[in-house]
Amino acid sequence: MHRLIKEESSYRMSGLENATQGQSKEKLHMKLCSGSCHAEQILQTLNSYRQSGIFTDVVLLIDGQEFPCHRATLSANSTYFQAMFGGSLKEGHQDIINIQKISASTMSLLLDYMYGGNIVIQEDNVEGILELSDLFQISKLKEECVAFLEGQLHPRNCLGILKFADSFSIASLAEKSKKFTLECFVQVSCHEEFLELSVKELIEFLSDEQLVVPEEKVVFEAVMRWIRHDVATRKRALKELLEHVRLPLLDPMYFLEKVEMDELIQDSKECIPLLHEARKYYILGNEVSSLRSRPRRFMELAEVIVIIGGCGKKGLMKLPFTDMYHPKSRQWTALASMPGYIKSEFAACTLKNDVYISGEKPSPPAAPPSGS
Repeated sequence: MHRLIKEESSYRMSGLENATQGQSKEKLHMKLCSGSCHAEQILQTLNSYRQSGIFTDVVLLIDGQEFPCHRATLSANSTYFQAMFGGSLKEGHQDIINIQKISASTMSLLLDYMYGGNIVIQEDNVEGILELSDLFQISKLKEECVAFLEGQLHPRNCLGILKFADSFSIASLAEKSKKFTLECFVQVSCHEEFLELSVKELIEFLSDEQLVVPEEKVVFEAVMRWIRHDVATRKRALKELLEHVRLPLLDPMYFLEKVEMDELIQDSKECIPLLHEARKYYILGNEVSSLRSRPRRFMELAEVIVIIGGCGKKGLMKLPFTDMYHPKSRQWTALASMPGYIKSEFAACTLKNDVYISGEKPSPPAAPPSGS
């Protein structure tokens, strides 16, 4: 009897397996229902409820204007509201929540985004939207505002964007704004925002090794323009600022006519040592060693290697060629050649940006051909 039951059980299991295998061979018909359209419809319905005041359970009071809302929708968008309504804060249990120091028009835009997922970011509203997205901790919208500001960087507004980024501790935006300012310093220094910098902020840019200027004249004129914007208050900072201008790198004639003859500089005894340093550099050249006598990293001036003379492949003919090698760009440039092909045993030295050659010895005359 036991054996019969066991055999019958085995038969039933075998039949079940065959039935399952038969079903697996048949194609199962399935349809995936995408919820994007459904989600949009839900948002549209919720937004219409908000606008009509249907099922709203909280009112945001912004600048005297009431905004009926749904706690669930606010919490789903913002961790700020999630913490407020889900925690023990007394505001979370109030029917009317008064939020101060924000704009009603900007709050209206933000609620449209929360309920509809769309918002138009423009130059005239981006700062307000970013401020609210930061307050309510809506990270995605904040990232969009930061990306918008990065794309709007211009010499006329980069300093304002830098200050705004610092006030909200947005490191990436602050870094890009500062980099833009340093790279476009010539243009930035001609705009109104530059004239509103503090002494400390201006020095920070002047002393930065990443400052890009074609010549030091640009830096000097920017400093003097900043001082003359408010002479009575700012002239006391003249010496402190000129310490970060590399006066020895100015053209000597420009230095004599524009720097030494400037009335503000003439009236400042504190600036005299800086003028003497520049004059000393004009006389002694590279023997004067100081930070102010060193070209800025991104000026058109650059350290190069100059190769003078040489000989032909067989070592018989002395060559007059002079070539310059630029290590950063890895490029060779031909300079003016020495006169003649017989110069040898000469000395070379540099003074500022010039190379001097002296002390030549003519090559011995070639031996006459055999049999002459």
